[in-house]
Amino acid sequence: MAKLLIVDDELKIREVVREYAVINGHSIDEASDGISAISMIEKTNYDCVILDIMLPGLDGFSVLKEIRKIKQTSVIMLSARQEEYDKLHGFEIGADDYVVKPFSPKELMARVKAVIDRKGVKTSNFKHLGLVVDYDGRTVSIDGVKANLTPKEIELLIYMVKNKNIALSRAKIMEEVWKYDYMGDDRTVDTHVKMLRHNLGKYRDLVVTVRGMGYKFEI
Repeated sequence: MAKLLIVDDELKIREVVREYAVINGHSIDEASDGISAISMIEKTNYDCVILDIMLPGLDGFSVLKEIRKIKQTSVIMLSARQEEYDKLHGFEIGADDYVVKPFSPKELMARVKAVIDRKGVKTSNFKHLGLVVDYDGRTVSIDGVKANLTPKEIELLIYMVKNKNIALSRAKIMEEVWKYDYMGDDRTVDTHVKMLRHNLGKYRDLVVTVRGMGYKFEI
């Protein structure tokens, strides 16, 4: 799981990248101009920024220069131009990769993985604002403080996070979290969700009730 930022003034490009990022298990924020992108990068630690060169106002090269003043986040440049100068200039000022439009979304996601792996960024964590879920370590932290969750609550949260924005029935949650051999009922799920919400504090509203069905983790 990686946290990505796509910076492009074309809505369709952002929508396509978001779709494939979600398919690959990533979360994504969007910006349509360079000024907004810089502000977001100052506030959030992204694993990779996908940055278009041709932006209104501040162009992608200028944005990259500003990024490099404050962070070493991986940056992939996007451009409709194939000139060698643009590629060389991008690399000279700190780009990690360069992709020419039109591009294959699958290839872009492969490049995202490659630049993240090169920098040794672990993608076994889910991050959203101050909420961090460590899949491998089976821990949850809120604003840097370890949350007091039971093992089953952590397992429930991990399952919901890995299926974020998908409505999950109580039966499906029982099947996946409690497994087939557990003879329980819907109240078991409801009780654990109630406890989980309580322990998530200000992030409790990310666990949404789907009326007549179950729950989903929504961001």
